[in-house]
Amino acid sequence: MRLTVLVLEGAFDLGLTAVLDGFRIANNLALRQGHRPPFELSIVGLRKKVRSSGGLIVPVQPITPGLKPDWVVVPAVSASTPELLAAALERPDVRQATGQLRAWHDEGAQIATSCLGTFIVAESGLLDHREATTTWWLSPLFRQRYPKVQLDESRMLVPTDIGVTAGAALGHLDLALWLIRRASPELATVVSRYLLADIRSSQAPYIIPNHLAQADPLILRFERWARENLQAGFSLQEAAKALATNPRSLQRRCQSVLGKSPLAYFQDLRVERAQSLLHGSGLALDAIAAEVGYVDGATLRTLLRQRLGRGVRDLRADLL
Repeated sequence: MRLTVLVLEGAFDLGLTAVLDGFRIANNLALRQGHRPPFELSIVGLRKKVRSSGGLIVPVQPITPGLKPDWVVVPAVSASTPELLAAALERPDVRQATGQLRAWHDEGAQIATSCLGTFIVAESGLLDHREATTTWWLSPLFRQRYPKVQLDESRMLVPTDIGVTAGAALGHLDLALWLIRRASPELATVVSRYLLADIRSSQAPYIIPNHLAQADPLILRFERWARENLQAGFSLQEAAKALATNPRSLQRRCQSVLGKSPLAYFQDLRVERAQSLLHGSGLALDAIAAEVGYVDGATLRTLLRQRLGRGVRDLRADLL
């Protein structure tokens, strides 16, 4: 597999090295097993000298007409706030990168990216009308900036016809393992065991609802109301009245900012609170269920399994 890693100025060090080390370990393990290395790896940049966000010089090659990758991997750039990210996306090298991605795609290359790299690929238009994921904490900005993309930030990996997107930060490693698995499932298993890493299917257990709410004043007020009313249960009409808005406006705002209904976000807060009580309260499940507005523990147990993919016993075991 001809694999090209496109490195931009200010590349996120952890993500970049996770990708490169994943492929290099796969090649080395394949050689030790007597097989041909599956990845023909090239690291390219749009400038002669590229520095990572930590100030390290990345040894990049120039992009040449003869470079015909099967896959192009775009690691994230580093940006700690939505404002810094928006500024980075306006840089000339990023604009050049989006054009280069379109050209490679037109020549048949698949595109892979993770974390804030998904914003760069989205800038190219290649994700329009396709499913994608991104770093969960910037999902409100992603929805605002790319309304044509079908975003689901709860997923860790989303393959489509143009390639694959992955989630936040260490999603770079999930991305590398996913690509290694395409070359050899057996090799991917060995690499994951060497790295003590498995491909995760979901970002949902890591999402912090309060962080998402801060992207919009109305949603932040709704979050505060919801936390105060977890035991009482959800009523769209009562929530809208308390926030001096109407139910339809609250529905629309939740959908545009969070990508979900007010009820679904209310359920997120229930899950977050239940997790906290499972970890630190010592309460029985039925008592925890009552704290978050359920009649019994069975309903809560089902909700936790649906949202987190794990049962109560597994969640309590995190403390051990």
